[in-house]
Order: sequence, then C-alpha cells, then structure tokens
Amino acid sequence: MKLKIITTGGTIDKIYFDAKSEFQVGDPQIGEVLKEANVSFDYEITSLLRKDSLDLTDEDRRQICEAVQSSPQRYIVVTHGTDTMIETAKALKTITDKVIVLTGSMQPAKFRFNDAVFNIACAITAVQLLPDGVYLAINGRIFDPDRAKKNVSLNRFEVLEGTNE
Repeated sequence: MKLKIITTGGTIDKIYFDAKSEFQVGDPQIGEVLKEANVSFDYEITSLLRKDSLDLTDEDRRQICEAVQSSPQRYIVVTHGTDTMIETAKALKTITDKVIVLTGSMQPAKFRFNDAVFNIACAITAVQLLPDGVYLAINGRIFDPDRAKKNVSLNRFEVLEGTNE
C-alpha cells in the first residue's frame, strides 16, 4: 500500500513570527511528523495549496478534487484547515472507489504542544481501515462530513444535533 497525502495548508502548517499572531502558511509539516514517527509504510506527499482554509475558493476545492481523483492511490489523506474542512469533504464525496480522510489541527504542528500529531496518526490509521468514502479524522474521532460541525467556542468537532453517530 502506498498512501497519498495531499496538503492544502491550514493551521497544521502555520508558522507564527511574533506575539501578535502574524502568521503565514509554511511548508507541509506532515512529512516531518511521519519521519519522526518512523512509519513503516510508503507514502507520497503533494503540496497542492498553502492557504488558510477561510481563503479557499470553489476553484481551490475543484483543484483538490481533481488531485484526489487523478491520484492512482486508493488511500488518500488530505491535510486541511479546520474552518472549511467540512465543505471540502462534501465536495470530495463525488469521488468513488477511494478512501479519503481529511485532517487538520487547532494548533500548528510546529508548536511543542499541539493536536496535529495525534490527528495525523488518527487519519493515517483511519484511511487504512475504513471502507471507501470521505471522512474527517480529528479530536480522536472519525466523522461523516454530512453529520459533523466545528464547535468554535470549544475548539473541537462534534456530531450535528439531530443526527445519529
């Protein structure tokens, strides 16, 4: 199995320059995370975009869908900003015969204490175990994008009220 990883930016790749929280989206961090974890599977990383997810456009989502669809790999992890991750996941639902897992983080991977490493590990595990479809792996859970929401005040993803888990 060779895993395809597509990076699109978001907090997971952010670099902060000063105490005033000025940042830019930097190089993808997932490669460093996987190297440090000493993983024993083959993977290929494509840095597609370097954007905060609030800045993603419909054209960007089309580009993400094309990259996933054209990938010869069946197992695909997409790193993405959390603010619009659900929108992109829903756009990817038109793709069949692949397992696609989106993940991101609330803190940059470069921070000493962050959720990025945990979320990446969950996504890597999920993509290998789940049936074909599109999923979110974040906050220690796997979500169906049609039944998920980001709770901004609690800084986590949750199941939409009125839907079954």
